[in-house]
Amino acid sequence: MDTKNTISLLNDLIETCKDGEYGFRECAEHAKAPELKTLFTTRAQGCARAAQELQAQVVALGGSPDQGGSVAGAVHRGWVSVRSKLTGYDDKAMLEECERGEDVAVAKYRKALEQPLDPALRQLVQTQYEGAQRNHDEVKAARNRYRQAAA
Repeated sequence: MDTKNTISLLNDLIETCKDGEYGFRECAEHAKAPELKTLFTTRAQGCARAAQELQAQVVALGGSPDQGGSVAGAVHRGWVSVRSKLTGYDDKAMLEECERGEDVAVAKYRKALEQPLDPALRQLVQTQYEGAQRNHDEVKAARNRYRQAAA
């Protein structure tokens, strides 16, 4: 993969990380349960660190790193906000939206790993993919607990 395409791929992942960071922060702000506030805040911080790692790689490749999230992420955050307001910032609804966002992140990382990457960069992307999968699994487990409690 040439440098230009690698930078583009990394910038796409940066957008994904920033989308996750912003989405988790929004949910942390409105979560009612303290454990969810902690979960969302921790996940937001992890997404921010992942974006910084990728931005450093873009700079090392001579590119200009993306600084914000994507339009799709902004729409998703808007949907989280609207849906949350309609449900009174229901924790379960926010968990469902976070899970949906993490589904997107996991898919983007999987797609990135299908590309021919330098071994060190592949390791970074693989590690971040595993983090996105962990985020997804933690959010899904919390969502399942909230569904069971509501039943």
